[in-house]
Amino acid sequence: MPDVFANISEAPPQALEMIAGVLELRASIPQQQDMLRTYLRDIDVPPGAEVLEVGCGTGPIARVLATWPHVKEVVGVDPSPFLIERARALSAGLATLTFEIGDGRALGLTDARFDVVILHTVLSHVPGPEAVLAEAHRVLRPGGWLGVCDGDFSTATLAMGDLDPLEVCVRAFVEGFVNDRWMVRRMSGLAAAAGFEVSPLRSYGLVETSNPGLTLTWVDRGADLLAGRGQIGTELASALKAEAKRRAERNAFFGYMAYASMVARKPHARGH
Repeated sequence: MPDVFANISEAPPQALEMIAGVLELRASIPQQQDMLRTYLRDIDVPPGAEVLEVGCGTGPIARVLATWPHVKEVVGVDPSPFLIERARALSAGLATLTFEIGDGRALGLTDARFDVVILHTVLSHVPGPEAVLAEAHRVLRPGGWLGVCDGDFSTATLAMGDLDPLEVCVRAFVEGFVNDRWMVRRMSGLAAAAGFEVSPLRSYGLVETSNPGLTLTWVDRGADLLAGRGQIGTELASALKAEAKRRAERNAFFGYMAYASMVARKPHARGH
């Protein structure tokens, strides 16, 4: 089953409501907030910076960017009209932040407009990520910065041992919600091929045990996908969800995924 994010403009309302909730939930997790702040500090944001976030969803990252030091203006772009409408509602009162409907592979924005472009958990979901990086390079000013953060979905796990039944939910979740689970391992090379000067990756890990949030949703999403495809019955899907909740209630839950961030720069024009 293809990644739902790859065709998000065609997703049904129920799926969009779920995605909107997950995006806001993920952004509320302290470990996720630490990742964001860490790689943003690696970017030398110039005074009066104009910032673009591609694939902004409901806008939680864009809202942080709008209050980041030296930032004058933030534009968030996403292909989903539903998510853009939600982003506008959640950012009411932030005059420096605007949202537009658009595809990161073909941005309707002028060349060399922005000082910073952010791709936060985007590249792993996009067929043809080379086009997104080419567009980011095009809309950046010479010397402009690219910030990328993504999950290494090949490491996603809920297993407490061999043959853990919850792992089938993780595999289904990754298959249904991720286009390239290996993207983190390829993004440095892709960015360099797009013309960026790339810094070494930073590594992080999201671990949830007591009171799990994001990783607990992997079970619900994976079980629903399996049931929707007719691979398991609704009774088994409910049992898998119940097992995950049982573990969470007894402090016997473990959810983990590695993340990595990359900061890169568009070279200055020759002679500068």
